[in-house]
Amino acid sequence: MIADFGSRGFRIFVVVAAVALVAGCAEKAKPLPPGSADADKFLFERGEKSAKDKKWLEAREYYRNIVDNYPQSTYRPDAKLALGDTFLSQGGTENLLLGGNEFREFLTFYPTHPRADYAQLQLARSFTMQMLAPERDQASTRDAIKEIEIFLQRFPNSKLMPEARKMEREAKDRLSEANYKIGFYYFRVRWYPGAIDRFKDLLAADPAYSKRDAVYYHLAESLYRSGNGEKRPEALPYYERLVKEFEVSEYLAAAQKRIAELKTP
Repeated sequence: MIADFGSRGFRIFVVVAAVALVAGCAEKAKPLPPGSADADKFLFERGEKSAKDKKWLEAREYYRNIVDNYPQSTYRPDAKLALGDTFLSQGGTENLLLGGNEFREFLTFYPTHPRADYAQLQLARSFTMQMLAPERDQASTRDAIKEIEIFLQRFPNSKLMPEARKMEREAKDRLSEANYKIGFYYFRVRWYPGAIDRFKDLLAADPAYSKRDAVYYHLAESLYRSGNGEKRPEALPYYERLVKEFEVSEYLAAAQKRIAELKTP
């Protein structure tokens, strides 16, 4: 764990140093026009234009100039957020790490700022954009859920709440799907005790999982097939939950057939 953190931290340091070097050179090449008034406003507007044109490096030069050289500017908080946004918009693992770092710093410097909710949500987004397929490591998914939960606790009245809830569902679905695939593997190899435990743990951890119809069905089937049939009565409630909660499901007909069978004397 410590080694992984050190490696990630070193990568961030190297990329930040490179970005700072490029920005420094660019600033020398693009000085402000002589006699410019409201220089911070000028820089911010140039940054906005560059970002709109997807000139991410150029946009970051302008935003970084404000953040580093205009500590009292009213544009500084927005420039800090915009700086993080350019990294997320450009994408790629290194950029997502750097963008997340910008939003984390914003929350440290401006914890009560009106846009702190946006910074927290973007920090969470920097992890959702790194989520891997269900078959792969889910560390980023867990980090995303953690940051979304912080948002939900700190900003319950935020206008961004619907978007946060959507991101939360996406991240939880990814994690639950990873657990489901493990349970389904156990089901396929007919190790029903392992499948039963995995499916029950999934439902306890995420009862709103979007694809829980598959969990209900394979949990019920695992109970139905387990041992010499002594667990079949335990399967019935899961078949019934599937039928009750899902009007459309590929497992619906099979579940109804099992219900009729189990209820027949």
